[in-house]
Amino acid sequence: MTGAFDELSVLMDGPGRRHYGENVTIAEHSLLTAWAAREHGEPDSLVAACLMHDVGHWLGEPDDAFGIHSHAASGGAWVAERFDPEVSEPVRLHVAAKRFLCARDPGYHDRLSPASQYTLSMQGGVMSDVEVDEFESNEFADDAVRLRILEDDHGKRTGVEIPPLEHFRALLESLEAPLDIMRDDDLMASIRQSRQEAAEGHLEPLIDDR
Repeated sequence: MTGAFDELSVLMDGPGRRHYGENVTIAEHSLLTAWAAREHGEPDSLVAACLMHDVGHWLGEPDDAFGIHSHAASGGAWVAERFDPEVSEPVRLHVAAKRFLCARDPGYHDRLSPASQYTLSMQGGVMSDVEVDEFESNEFADDAVRLRILEDDHGKRTGVEIPPLEHFRALLESLEAPLDIMRDDDLMASIRQSRQEAAEGHLEPLIDDR
């Protein structure tokens, strides 16, 4: 039976080789972010989330859809079907974390890459006070923010030596939820929410792109 690692490997070797307005491919960006998380001593669950945070870009997204397609929702749903919420929720929320950081730190916007600045307006812009409160109430908000900072600071560097995906095989296999057990209510609710958001296909202020 094919596991999450094998599925991810196929995606990285295919659509993961695309560029999306940055100087690295999406696969390179994902590996850079995951490697930075490991080097900074983040828990395995966050390392895995960093590795898969842009998987939604590879699930049937058109080449010119970066910044518009709700990849955080579709990616979050994909991850939620294979891993527990401590892995899938930071994936689902990593774009919301960008909008949150823009609201909390006025200088954060200026540190974003030009491509990420461009897509911000299509993702709902800077969070309102109400949205900030809603985001902060999520138990995985801090993890999503840490993921966001890691990808911004380390995920777009060129000329950096990083290990291949195979380096993360054991980590992913240790975290993957067994298929023969019932998922708990919180996990199933997370999957349903992510599926609904992905199916809507419109700009959702708390969940969209980069």
